[in-house]
This record gives sequence, structure tokens and C-alpha cells, in this order.
Amino acid sequence: MSNEPIRIMLVDDHQLVRESWKMLLENNPRFHVVADCDNGNTALEQLQLLRPDIMLIDINMSPINGFDITRRIIETMPQARIIGLSVHNQPKYATRMMELGARGFLTKTSPMEEINEGILAVHRGEYYICEEIRRNLPPSE
Repeated sequence: MSNEPIRIMLVDDHQLVRESWKMLLENNPRFHVVADCDNGNTALEQLQLLRPDIMLIDINMSPINGFDITRRIIETMPQARIIGLSVHNQPKYATRMMELGARGFLTKTSPMEEINEGILAVHRGEYYICEEIRRNLPPSE
């Protein structure tokens, strides 16, 4: 595995959230935040230029929500590794993001250890849903 840090783009319309996540993520030497975008349009512009390894995308944003931006990114760059982020822990949000092409889903209340684990898993090409969401999934038949 490469020693290069995993290049992460944060997409969230709240500046404090982006600044906090950037600080927390960059405490891990494996991660480098290459951009923090305040909306989906900026993320689309920066995507082609920066080509991040991982994109952390908030669902509740305007003018374009996380679902729409994920769909547009996957249309443009199908290999993009997107992890949806939300304050909501209902499985329907995670399910929708995964249907649109995201590779992972974390809640904003996920423990930092799990956030690190999720980013590393998606970077390896795996899919990852945080424990908080998995606990709320209906039982498999």
C-alpha cells in the first residue's frame, strides 16, 4: 500500500463543520484534506482539478443536496469514492446514497475511530456503512 496520504475532499455547506472535520481528519497522518467545498457546484469544479481519493459529502445541503451531487459526480467520474455524511441515522439515507453510487455512509456522530475505519475501507475499494446505521437496518430475510 502506498505511503502517500489519502486525499480527501469535504463537501458540506456549514463552515464550522468543514473546519472541524478537516482538523479531526488531519490528526491522522494517513489523511490529507485537499479541499473543503461549501456546495456541490464547487465540488464538481474541484473534482476534475484535484481528483481526490475520497469525497465526504453531506446530504443536507443547498442549492444541491448530497443525493443530487453524488448522482452528478458518478455520472462524470464513475470511479469516484464517495462517502455520504448525515446527522440522520435512518437507513433510508444510507440506502439512497449507495443506490446513487456512494461507497460508504457515516453519521456525523460516528466515533472518530469508525470514521477512520470507514475512509480506509472505502479507499481499499470496499463498501462501508457505520454501525449506527447498521443497527437500524431491518433484519435480512
